[in-house]
Amino acid sequence: MLLTSALPLSRTRITLMFVLAASLTLSFLLVVGRVVMTGRVTFLFLLWNLFLAVIPFALSTLLGLSKGPLQTRMLVPVGAAWLLFFPNAPYILTDLFHLDSRPGVPLWYDLALILTCAWNGLMLAYASLSDMQRLVQARLGFWSGWGFATVALLLSSFGIYLGRYLRFNSWDVLTNPLTLFYDIVNRILHPFSFPGTWGVTLVFGLFLLVGYGTVRLLGRAQVEA
Repeated sequence: MLLTSALPLSRTRITLMFVLAASLTLSFLLVVGRVVMTGRVTFLFLLWNLFLAVIPFALSTLLGLSKGPLQTRMLVPVGAAWLLFFPNAPYILTDLFHLDSRPGVPLWYDLALILTCAWNGLMLAYASLSDMQRLVQARLGFWSGWGFATVALLLSSFGIYLGRYLRFNSWDVLTNPLTLFYDIVNRILHPFSFPGTWGVTLVFGLFLLVGYGTVRLLGRAQVEA
């Protein structure tokens, strides 16, 4: 029941927002609890990552709440901003790289902490993508909607690579555009020189696409039951 085609501010939408807020609160409490237990801010960066993951969901919600000519005027600029920030949501999955045994806290606690953050990032990604797919599908049709979702997930996987391995951020489009443009074009023109780039993009893209399709089917099964 997580992702459906319900109208904005329907009971399902309000429930979804409540559940996401509760899940984000759990991640926040686990991070704060770790700081209290250890006196260290080791995983405090996860709160910033979660904030960035909320942005695409907030943008898709904004588009969903707008109607008529207002939505049409907002679609391109807000949609572009959404696409720019969208990789920040599934990116949190790669924070599992930080899992390691550290003094002062059990390993299982850190595992639960990172997993809840990764889960929230993934669910925020899927929820916002569902919003955007619905908008595209309403204008261009069913297959165009799924084509958009597929391309968005592949681009987000490429963004995950740029963020995790090249350490770019979404705002580098404005603050460091030349270096970002060079690194992207270089990998496109010489794909065989950067197998890791396309390996991460393809594998993560397929994983995210299969997961998204599964969640969509589960939601539909709940509605049809």
